[in-house]
Amino acid sequence: MTSPLPIKALTFDVFGTVVDWRTSITTALTTALTSKLSSPQSLPSIPLLAQQWRTSYSNFTTTYNPSLHPWKDIDTHHHDSLLKLLSAHNLTHLFSASEVETLSKQWHFLTPWPDSAAGIKRLNSRYVTATLSNGNLSLLKDLNEYGDLGFRELISAEEFRAYKPNPSVYLGACERLGLDPGEVAMVAAHLGDLEAARKLGMRTVYVERREEEAWKVEEARYQEARGWVDVWVGVEEGGMEGVARRLGC
Repeated sequence: MTSPLPIKALTFDVFGTVVDWRTSITTALTTALTSKLSSPQSLPSIPLLAQQWRTSYSNFTTTYNPSLHPWKDIDTHHHDSLLKLLSAHNLTHLFSASEVETLSKQWHFLTPWPDSAAGIKRLNSRYVTATLSNGNLSLLKDLNEYGDLGFRELISAEEFRAYKPNPSVYLGACERLGLDPGEVAMVAAHLGDLEAARKLGMRTVYVERREEEAWKVEEARYQEARGWVDVWVGVEEGGMEGVARRLGC
C-alpha cells in the first residue's frame, strides 16, 4: 500500500497521544490519597487534581522562554507543581518529602493507549519512529520501556533547552534525524502541536484521543484544521493502529 505522505520519519507527541496520562495519574493520586485519608468524604476531587497538575505542565511549557528563564526539566516541574497543588488543597502535611518525590515520578510510568505499542511497531516497518516530547530524556526512556512502545529514537525537548511549541524543538528534531522538515510528520492528539510543526514545513498526523484536544469543535480554527491536517485519524479508527493503516503499514 502506498503511503499518502512522502515522509521518512514520524515524530510523536507522547503525553495524551501515546500514553493515557489521565487514567494513570488519577489512579496514582487516588492510591496515594486513600492511603492517607480515613474517609472517602474527605477526599478532594481527584480527577480535578489530575487535570490541575496537567494544566500546570501545559502552562509551564507554553510560557517558557529560553532567553528569559533558567532551564528547568519536566521532572523538576512535576515535583514543584505537585508541591503547589498539595498546598492549594491543604494536603501538604500528609506526605513526606520522599513520598512527594515518588508521586511526582509517576509520570515515568504512564499506561499506553491500548493501540500504541502495536501501532508504533507496525510503523517501524516503514519509517523511523521517534518521540518528540517535552518530557525529559530519562522520563521518555522509562515510558518507552514501561509501555514496550518500541520507539527507534528518543528525542526530548530537553536536548534543545526549549519546549514545544518553540520552533527550535521541531527543527532540532529534524536535524537530529538528518532530514528536512518536509520529510518528517509530527503525530499528535493536539492541534496546537501540529499547527506549530506545520508552520515549519513538517507534515501532520492528527490522532483523536478522548479528552485531549484543547481546541473546541465549534471553533473556527478546529474546522480550519480539518483542511490542513495531512492525515486525520478519527477516534473510531483505532489510534496508532489507524495511523499505521493510513500510512501503508
